[in-house]
Amino acid sequence: MGRGLAARGFELVSTGGTARALTGAGLPVTNVSDVTGVPEMMDGRVKTLHPNIHGGILARRSNAEDLHAIARLGIQSIDVVVVNLYPFAETAAKPGVTFDELVEQIDIGGPSLVRAAAKNFQDVLVVVDPVDYPALLTALDETPPLSFRFDLMRKALAHTAAYDTAISATLATVRLEGGQFGRADRADALLDHLDLALEKIRDLRYGENPHQKAAWYRPTRVAQGVGPAALGDATILQGKELSFTNLLDLDAAARIVLEFAEPAAVVVKHTNPCGAATGESAADAYSRARDADALAAFGGIVGLNRTLDVATAEAIASTFIEAVIAPAVDAGAAAVLAKKPNMRVVTASFDALKPTDVELRSILGAMLLQERDRVVEAQPPWSADRLPDGVTVVTKRQPTAEEWEALRFAWRICAHVKSNAVIFTDARHTLAIGAGQMSRVDAVNV
Repeated sequence: MGRGLAARGFELVSTGGTARALTGAGLPVTNVSDVTGVPEMMDGRVKTLHPNIHGGILARRSNAEDLHAIARLGIQSIDVVVVNLYPFAETAAKPGVTFDELVEQIDIGGPSLVRAAAKNFQDVLVVVDPVDYPALLTALDETPPLSFRFDLMRKALAHTAAYDTAISATLATVRLEGGQFGRADRADALLDHLDLALEKIRDLRYGENPHQKAAWYRPTRVAQGVGPAALGDATILQGKELSFTNLLDLDAAARIVLEFAEPAAVVVKHTNPCGAATGESAADAYSRARDADALAAFGGIVGLNRTLDVATAEAIASTFIEAVIAPAVDAGAAAVLAKKPNMRVVTASFDALKPTDVELRSILGAMLLQERDRVVEAQPPWSADRLPDGVTVVTKRQPTAEEWEALRFAWRICAHVKSNAVIFTDARHTLAIGAGQMSRVDAVNV
């Protein structure tokens, strides 16, 4: 980037660390201190916050008074601003980082430069993403069109907004106790202010119905500090384009199988399980889940919490399945599934797919947020002498050990079935599921 700008006749002005890197690469660089007349101070906290910098950025080239002002003060105009903000979110994502380390990663001068350049976008090009470096150099070979300048301006302001969102979200995890700052494992779920920074993955063909527009988003990297995860970074190995409802069903399927440490499988339709099961292997679990309601499973969405192997692939390929999600697919299984080219096969990081702490829903003119039901009470085994809070036996006799196991299995599945919900199970797979009925009696009858 630096070489490209220098080759096009631009004078490079930079701060300490970047200036040294550019000089080390053999490029002529003017240190920002030589422009401001003031050395960097306070361990680099103050470098670019100076009229000689911001005046050169904000001066409108079509405004005679602006040009006269910078000329009178000997301020040189600045035509391109390239900024990489301090990696606040990346630092916040590291375990054990201290509060003081977090504070030092709050960039002040960088966002100020970006916002100034964005405000004067008709005269100043602003770049915040290395992905845009080649496009910038190409545009500078001629006169950059206004549309290009405007696109960079919008991206820059979205970038600083996401950066501030990351800071706000991280500080929500900080506690002050006994005069000491410390970080909690997570933020309070119900914050007074909630900001979201999302980037579009792709447009979808349509939403739930053909007349509804839809798109797929994920948290921006600058806001969360790490790369996209889970369904924000899913790999589509094969198949037709994922639809809005496919994604909802894949999410529902993943959440169900993640309730289990042992091999588990589920077949989902309209976000409700048709059948769910555990087994000795992924293939065993899938066969049990499919056979729990083979009719409903036709055309369903399959979720697995184990690598999809050849045996499982052969079982899945034996009937019509819309889509499959698993943590991985081995090479032999991929070859089997390739014989069903329309079947969507998706892999995702199941470590990151674990249910998040909150879920957000829109209502007319407002939003609702709640802690997600992670069914934590059913994670440890149940028995007569080891029950979670709130669970009591109200019948004349205690359940047997096998019945306790079946009850715990049922509880984990039923949490993911739309009310009114009634399910019948044994200890390892569902027998019947009554979902979404207006009365419990109807749910039982279904």
